[in-house]
Amino acid sequence: MPITDTQELFVHELCEVYDAEHRFIEGQQEMVENATDENLRSAVQEHLEQTREHASNVERVFADLGVEAHRETNEVAKGLVSEAQEGIQESQSAALRDCAIVSAVIKVEHFEMGSYRSLVTAAHLMGRSEAEDLLKRNMDQEERTAKLAESTSEQLLRNAMKEEGQEPEEGLVEKAKDTLTGQ
Repeated sequence: MPITDTQELFVHELCEVYDAEHRFIEGQQEMVENATDENLRSAVQEHLEQTREHASNVERVFADLGVEAHRETNEVAKGLVSEAQEGIQESQSAALRDCAIVSAVIKVEHFEMGSYRSLVTAAHLMGRSEAEDLLKRNMDQEERTAKLAESTSEQLLRNAMKEEGQEPEEGLVEKAKDTLTGQ
């Protein structure tokens, strides 16, 4: 379907993020079932509830626009869920599976943050303050979840390495963080 103006582009992007949220609900249910680290399982379960709220917020944005809520296939989300499922299935230990899950969560959250940033900007520029507030609420939760997953990732990887008989190098994570932040 051709997109002829910014309103249609906004609705198209909204349909895709709505599809993504539904795909991520299904993916997170599988993650909860397969996570063995209790903190990881609890965090994914909590975010699953938030994701349901995100989908509801997107439905409210549709209503604000006077458009019926509907999904348009989001190929990126489809691929992220497929990749996460593959990582879960192929992991040969519980510790590795937990690492695969947290890695998938980080990827998904960064994708969603970008998607919501774009939608928040568009809603703002179109003067849709209710839509902007709802979408910003979703974006803020995605950012918090990404930070939590990133901080959890190191310990899960350490656990997997120790299970394999490896000792992680100390200070390596700090060096990597410094490199990423340009310090």
